[in-house]
Amino acid sequence: MSVKPLIRATAVGKDYNEGAVRALSNISVDLHENQITALVGPSGCGKTTLLRIIAGLDFPTRGAIAIDGKTVQGPGPDRGLIFQAYTSFPWLTAVRNVEYGLKILGIDKEERRQRALDFLKLVRLDHVADHYPRSLSGGMKQRVALARTLAQRPRIVLMDEPFGALDAQVRWEMQELLVELVEAEPRTVVIVTHDIGEALYLADRILFFSRQPGRIKADLTLDFKGGRRLKEKEELFSLPGYREMEKHLFSMMREEIAAVDNAA
Repeated sequence: MSVKPLIRATAVGKDYNEGAVRALSNISVDLHENQITALVGPSGCGKTTLLRIIAGLDFPTRGAIAIDGKTVQGPGPDRGLIFQAYTSFPWLTAVRNVEYGLKILGIDKEERRQRALDFLKLVRLDHVADHYPRSLSGGMKQRVALARTLAQRPRIVLMDEPFGALDAQVRWEMQELLVELVEAEPRTVVIVTHDIGEALYLADRILFFSRQPGRIKADLTLDFKGGRRLKEKEELFSLPGYREMEKHLFSMMREEIAAVDNAA
């Protein structure tokens, strides 16, 4: 696996309300190509803020984010973003939802149709290609969002709690599907999650954020996986070192939550 730095954050800080709220403070980190990095930490610690700055939807008050050495100035086709909320257009079928971004990129009608169908098949939704979102379950809608993003072939996939609204069964199915897709078509993935189990299963690396103002409290490489991405989630639980890492993450989360409560 390549460890070439792709995204570089240099002393990134973000303030709101004319400095009254400091969301991020002095974030400096390199994110690597073809790795899955999970941003984990208590609510309000700036994880989503950093994700939005990488996406070009927000801008730092201090410091900069660079991709391949070029400072991020706004959104770009090299980055795809998947939200927790379902974002399908209700007036378009599943296949036309996937085609939508390809049309904006200027891809001709025949190619975008075929690519949309190929990616719906990849997420196992080719049988509902002509169905509208109202007839799809929550998990299916998120698979449409995943297909739409991946079909545009971005180098970087940014995910903001993408499975948070799903029930437990569908969530782990989606987690396994994401691993399968990233293994089939390597991508750099940055995912925001509050779910420690999800982070441990999906990620090659976890950045744990402190309470506001968000700082990187711990930068953890999940060496206990032996460089593998596991196909089935239950494989995780028997790996030597997994329980220790899980305990470490829960302890840090409890510590940060307590600090927030004591400051209130």
